[in-house]
Amino acid sequence: MTHKLIPGLMMGASVAALSACSPNATGPIGTTFFSEAGVQIDGGSFGNATMNNMMVHTGAEGFVLDLTERFAEQVPSTVNFAFNSAVLDEAARQTLRKQAAWIRQFPEVRFRVYGHTDLVGSNAFNKRLGLRRARAVVHYLGSQGISRSRLEAVVSFGETQPLIVTQNRERRNRRTVTEVSGFVASHPRVLDGKYAQIVYREYVDSATASTTLGASTAILSE
Repeated sequence: MTHKLIPGLMMGASVAALSACSPNATGPIGTTFFSEAGVQIDGGSFGNATMNNMMVHTGAEGFVLDLTERFAEQVPSTVNFAFNSAVLDEAARQTLRKQAAWIRQFPEVRFRVYGHTDLVGSNAFNKRLGLRRARAVVHYLGSQGISRSRLEAVVSFGETQPLIVTQNRERRNRRTVTEVSGFVASHPRVLDGKYAQIVYREYVDSATASTTLGASTAILSE
């Protein structure tokens, strides 16, 4: 027995299929029609494995770790926030000015900002709040002359990584953390693989400055 499809039904099915693919369609697929593949499940670490493999093979990973340690040792890497707020107070802005001054010394280096909250509130709300805090930090660093191309996509851990485990309000958990994340791929020194020069440049400059200052002091004392 043969079955004939009714033209009206065929047209209706075609319209329904096109509607499902429309960028104006509702649902997770429709709302991300023009976004990158996998954006619905991206928690902020999408592509990190590939990036880490590349850094290992090019020898960059060890130098990134060196710079990360230097950054944390030489400037405060964390700023804190009031409860349920993403507003930067004066203490936070002062810390970020120090971060920006350090970042400006290394035009070849990229940075990432992580947002955190305390455990008060739902996980979904706290993830959004952590992202707002991270974006506030990125915006302020941009206002201090840091190119946004060097500040990688901000990430929110929400309430999942508290410093102090408590269900109560805890200022130390309401924070952002700025870290070195890699190198600017198009920078000449990076293209030449001169990672050691990037990491140790400031050591040489500081030693030269100390030698010059010591010589000047010796001349004055004679």
